[in-house]
Amino acid sequence: MTTPTPPASTEGRAAVRAVGLRKTYGTGDVAVHALDGVDVAFEAGRFTAIMGPSGSGKSTLMHLLAGLDEASAGRVFLGETELTALDDRALTLLRRERVGFVFQSFNLLPMYTAEQNITLPCELAGTEPDRAWLQQLVATLGLGERLGHRPAELSGGQQQRVAIARALITRPDVVFADEPTGNLDSRAGTEVLALLRTSVRELGQTVVMVTHDAGAAAYADRVVLIADGRIAGEISDPTPEAVLTGLDALRTLDGVA
Repeated sequence: MTTPTPPASTEGRAAVRAVGLRKTYGTGDVAVHALDGVDVAFEAGRFTAIMGPSGSGKSTLMHLLAGLDEASAGRVFLGETELTALDDRALTLLRRERVGFVFQSFNLLPMYTAEQNITLPCELAGTEPDRAWLQQLVATLGLGERLGHRPAELSGGQQQRVAIARALITRPDVVFADEPTGNLDSRAGTEVLALLRTSVRELGQTVVMVTHDAGAAAYADRVVLIADGRIAGEISDPTPEAVLTGLDALRTLDGVA
């Protein structure tokens, strides 16, 4: 049996990109420039990790790319749609239909079963889930015997699998993962990263992940390094050692500055 591959049409196309992106908190002498003119693109059908020292702006960048926060200046595009030009209602609809989220804290509804949590985005949109796609996700993520269980009856790793399925159920343009292994032990964390990788390789998904873990970043196709609110470099086909070397270089530069 052959392994499915992402559609050829995604190759080289940016799923999401930022142009001159800036984010400032506060004003005057107390202003903090979390992002300072960021230009970056994330290719469709690939797994990209964003890494940088604490306070570098990596989470701020992800929140702006996902339409969860408002930019001070610059533009964000999801495909050909400019997020920074949308009003609140249009942005809410776009996030519901074209963006998936995986959070460190799972964010599952405790009164819903695993299956109900997975199909929640469809319920909110007033649409019926694609049952064939749901079955494929359940099989890929190994949730077949857990669909009737509520979150309290699932392990942390199983809850994060449910969260990944929920993020994928609408076939979003991009899945944003914010420290998705932060609340998991090493074994469960490895399983979740492998599943995110599988979603890219076998299901054609685009994943952008913020992480502080060099081992987690090594599951990505590419690592984007950020420091002081600016893109500081990138690593293709990363290994844990290469990521740690890159982060050490950023810290050295920061110390010199």
